[in-house]
Amino acid sequence: MANYLSQSWLLDRRHALRAMGSMIALPFLECMLPLRAAETETAPPRRSAFIYLANGVHSLNYQITQPGADYEFSRSLKPLEKHRQVITPISGLHHPGNLSHHHNCISTWLTGGKLGPTDRNTISVDQKMAEVTAQLTRVSSLEIAITQDSLAWTADGVRLPAMRRCSEIFASLFEEPKNGKTAQRRELRRKSSVLDANLEEVRQLEKKMGAEDKGRMEQYLTSVREAEIRTKRADVWLDTPLPVISDADRQRTSRDVAATKAGDYFRTVYDLMVLAFQTDVTRVATFSLGGEGDAFAIPEIGITESRHQLSHHGGDPGYMEKLTMYDTFAIEQFGYFLSRLAETKDLGGKPLLGSTMALFGSGMSYGHSHGNANLPLVLAGGSDLGLKHGRHLDFNQGHFEGYKLDTPGEHYRLCSRPANSDAHMSNLLLLMAQRMGVEIDQFGDSNKVVSL
Repeated sequence: MANYLSQSWLLDRRHALRAMGSMIALPFLECMLPLRAAETETAPPRRSAFIYLANGVHSLNYQITQPGADYEFSRSLKPLEKHRQVITPISGLHHPGNLSHHHNCISTWLTGGKLGPTDRNTISVDQKMAEVTAQLTRVSSLEIAITQDSLAWTADGVRLPAMRRCSEIFASLFEEPKNGKTAQRRELRRKSSVLDANLEEVRQLEKKMGAEDKGRMEQYLTSVREAEIRTKRADVWLDTPLPVISDADRQRTSRDVAATKAGDYFRTVYDLMVLAFQTDVTRVATFSLGGEGDAFAIPEIGITESRHQLSHHGGDPGYMEKLTMYDTFAIEQFGYFLSRLAETKDLGGKPLLGSTMALFGSGMSYGHSHGNANLPLVLAGGSDLGLKHGRHLDFNQGHFEGYKLDTPGEHYRLCSRPANSDAHMSNLLLLMAQRMGVEIDQFGDSNKVVSL
């Protein structure tokens, strides 16, 4: 415990700037702050979860057409009706930089970045939040994805790896290292030594680099520094006792679920996220239900096709019906997550839903037409953070002639071209970041903060 108390690994900002040379304007990093600042924290924890549904939705059965508090739930959103007072369905937002690049939908959903052939992604909002919360929790952020594509991106535009297996996720959060703490600490410090050696080599090469090489090296150095911070934090946290997990919670969340039982898998992942928030192991989590080209089937409700296949239905009534069934199923599982947050108390005895913002949605509107405007989004929870729900927040209103869902041309146009060009999704991400305590006035391509 002496290592934990002394925190001798903390970096002096001026020393770090000298060591990194002139290539990076180094931000105030978490390794410069006392670890476990939660010991002096007085404000209640703030939490955020992001859940991604690939390929948009079948918007003919998803779209809510009435703005305000007296809206009627659509067929696909019907499972959330019991949560009316703690959710806000949102229409009309878009990412301007992604309107012509549908394959980048998942990559830019939480970044608001523009990804052309030569562009590099920007930091995702969950990682911006983690910059504030990471020093307070054992795990800086939790990335889960059914496929390899997580939603999380570092400040350097590098996608963070994601976990899929429930037993792996549970072990990473709540179990001691397999070979014991001593072996784990030895491995972490070996990694730290390797990282230090890499930085030393870079310092030797720096004088010989041209401007172009220095630009490439900037990306590398930032990645190395982030890895070093995570490694040092993991080392120190080995001295902090793991949370005690009840037998019931352990049995429910540490199992692996058969791939054919999508509902069991979804609910187990949501249970893991709830447990991670409840024990304050982490305060930021992302869950991707699949990439744009590979979201899985749901045989248990009669869907054997991939979501991508259904989204490109070509007007086939059977595929359109199955796509609606898929949408409704995914939204029903999200409703389960909200119910679990509402019934689970945090360490202070208050419902987790009040201190947790949960955003469900997609970076595509309508997969059949590759439309990236009018994104399907539902924001839930966070009443303790000042969010007020109970209405349909519609940014299309006043900028179009109404939802003509039975007219394909009008429908495609609304999904492909924003009715309100100023309604950027980054405005919503900015709101969420600010409510998490991130002191920023702009995020991604935001032009104002959403009022909610």
